[in-house]
Amino acid sequence: MPFYYTLGNIPPKRHTQFRKPDGTLYAEELVSTEGFSSMYSLVYHCHPPTLVKNIDEAYSVKPIAKLEHNLQNRSFLTFKTAAEDDYLKSRKVLLFNSDLHMSCAAPRKSMTDYFFKNADADEMIFVHEGSGKLKTLYGEIPFEYGDYLVIPRGIIYQMEFNDENNRLMIVESFSPIRPPKRYINEYGQLHEHSPYCERDIKLPRNLVTHDELGDFKVLIKKQDHIYPYTLGAHPFGAIGWDGFQYPYGFSIHNYEPITGRVHLPPPIHQTFEGHNFVICSFVPRMYDYHPLSIPAPYNHSNVDSDEVLYYVDGDFMSRKQVERGMISLHPKGIPHGPHPGTIEKSIGQAETKELAVMIDPFYPLMITEEAMRCEDPSYYKSWIE
Repeated sequence: MPFYYTLGNIPPKRHTQFRKPDGTLYAEELVSTEGFSSMYSLVYHCHPPTLVKNIDEAYSVKPIAKLEHNLQNRSFLTFKTAAEDDYLKSRKVLLFNSDLHMSCAAPRKSMTDYFFKNADADEMIFVHEGSGKLKTLYGEIPFEYGDYLVIPRGIIYQMEFNDENNRLMIVESFSPIRPPKRYINEYGQLHEHSPYCERDIKLPRNLVTHDELGDFKVLIKKQDHIYPYTLGAHPFGAIGWDGFQYPYGFSIHNYEPITGRVHLPPPIHQTFEGHNFVICSFVPRMYDYHPLSIPAPYNHSNVDSDEVLYYVDGDFMSRKQVERGMISLHPKGIPHGPHPGTIEKSIGQAETKELAVMIDPFYPLMITEEAMRCEDPSYYKSWIE
């Protein structure tokens, strides 16, 4: 996972002549990972992807840590961050370390006058509010509330929104974002016991070939800088492609929860993983069914990881005063657990309607000024009755 997929027109054998109707050659491009040692795709362009007409001066988008060292449970109300017209300008890094950056974004406008490529990081975009279309060289992926969009590094894309009401949570990973290894068999197929399967994956469709020359602005992110490139050919000029390296979507609503007689630990919610972090989906599910079970989670000490929970919707049996778009940060080194009264309240309940995304990084997160501006400063005292 991802699995082999192809779209559009490709030659019967790779690295052979593939000609346009006018007799000229399509330009073959190998998009490889880990050098030439891991997943790859072969893309066939109307014009070479190497037509660079101009490179403007790069500018820094490096996140600045307001708080480098933290040992306090904190909460951030991300819906307080202001919406902005521009997609990239609306992205605000809140938490980060050397493995990942976590951002929120509230873009009002579609990307119409430029394209974007993250050359350093895979991106996982969670759509909290809004709908639209992810447009790429590989085709289009419609998205809506609850969708994860996984965009491997190096893929040029545009976000097209249906209206101005959009809220996104974004994880940039400096390692590949993939399904958990324990859900994949030796052939790369998702196991029968996996909480989702290949049928749930939203694949690129509707490959629109832009056989166009001109001036096309592509903003490329590399080493915390944006490099403004002008390409001489449209970035979405593919006639076809095949392989394993491509963007895809997955709806959190298609995650099938794993339940048991007693409370099960967070790994049963795991959806994706990267180097030194995991991403989990908490979805509506039946509660534990042992006659003496306590559905609320037990107190837990984070010995090896920070824990970040992004609250999406619904009622949370272990928390009071939860808001949509709220992030809780529980750092490694101190325990956290259910708020007072929620343990007894959970006993005898049949199900939960909660919806949340959890990110557990194994190394401490630094906190930016943007995050501190939307912090609830009293959160760490919320366990005192």
